[in-house]
Amino acid sequence: MQKVNRKSEIWIPPALAARHADHRLRTLRTQRNTCGRYEEDGQTWLNFASNDYLDLAHDPRLLQAAHTATQAHGTGATASRLVTGNLPLHEQLETQLAAHRGYPAALLFGSGYLTNAGVIPAIVGRADHIFIDRLAHASMIDAAQLSGARLHRFAHNDPQALSVLLQKHTSGRRLVLTESVFSMDGDVAPLTALVNMAAEHEAMVLIDEAHAGGVFGPGGSGLVRALGLTDRVNCAMGTCSKALGSYGGYVACSTAMRDWLINHARSLIYTTALPPAVVAASLAALQILETEPDRGAAVLARAKYFRERLRAVGADTLQSASQIVPVLTGDNARTLRVAERLRADGIIVGAMRPPTVPPGKARLRFSLTYAHGEADLDHTVDRLAQALTAEGLS
Repeated sequence: MQKVNRKSEIWIPPALAARHADHRLRTLRTQRNTCGRYEEDGQTWLNFASNDYLDLAHDPRLLQAAHTATQAHGTGATASRLVTGNLPLHEQLETQLAAHRGYPAALLFGSGYLTNAGVIPAIVGRADHIFIDRLAHASMIDAAQLSGARLHRFAHNDPQALSVLLQKHTSGRRLVLTESVFSMDGDVAPLTALVNMAAEHEAMVLIDEAHAGGVFGPGGSGLVRALGLTDRVNCAMGTCSKALGSYGGYVACSTAMRDWLINHARSLIYTTALPPAVVAASLAALQILETEPDRGAAVLARAKYFRERLRAVGADTLQSASQIVPVLTGDNARTLRVAERLRADGIIVGAMRPPTVPPGKARLRFSLTYAHGEADLDHTVDRLAQALTAEGLS
């Protein structure tokens, strides 16, 4: 067997070393349990690094639904939906997601990333323009670049900055992209103002609701529906992998848009359909949202309490107004050390550093879930205050 020429990879070690020196090197860390709160080896663990906002990923009702679907349909869909992978479960979930979000139709994708990667290049191309919030998720930025459309980034949550760009670039199709709840800052976009601006200039709108779905709006139906914007937002993107505790992504849209995407979204056309088990689990999660519609509101109330406690000890939580609560630390190395001090106390939190966040804006990212009670939050604030003081950050 011919040996691979590793000389072609000599650039990798020094590049990784540079990341390591700047405390930006990513590594995989095995996590034996993903619950928001669990007992292991005689210790209570509080997991604030999970997006399982409604604490459904281990819910017995989802587990049973997944088991039943596996027994009935097997472990995989085995083909793309345009071949033989389109099961009744897929269409049932799309129907229920559309109704949940207040849209005529919905279309499932393999993940949230694949949703944006498929939808955005399907509706704009080289002759068109994309206007995107400067802090929008990487999946939207990557999709925008993949589309070949001219990319214009407007100041974060600034409708007037968007207006200036829309007035300047008037040719072709135009698409406005933003998140409703931003995944790193935890703040909420001024959706009504942004959508009004887009409508004034006859631009299409895609709102990424990955972190709003299940938490905001009536029964967790998202901010687009809560603000009465479904008729003016062309595509409301969401995920099943966060608040719904399962996996996959989707876009809620018109029936015409759905038909267009089925014919043009490459991340749908050229990939295997979601496994039956995860689709059934998502259906079970939607049923829970119908019978227990206040879970999201409870999480938001706990997040408000948590922010107030953090601010009382001098922590900077930026403009957070959601279940995502950042604590700005700034320095990469100190951020890592604070996270490790918390882990030693049984508290797991994400240490977010560039390029995930802007340079100099490293932070701890706390994701609150339905599993976290007030006593857990008090304990966490106390331990965090001690860790910040020990690292000279307070």
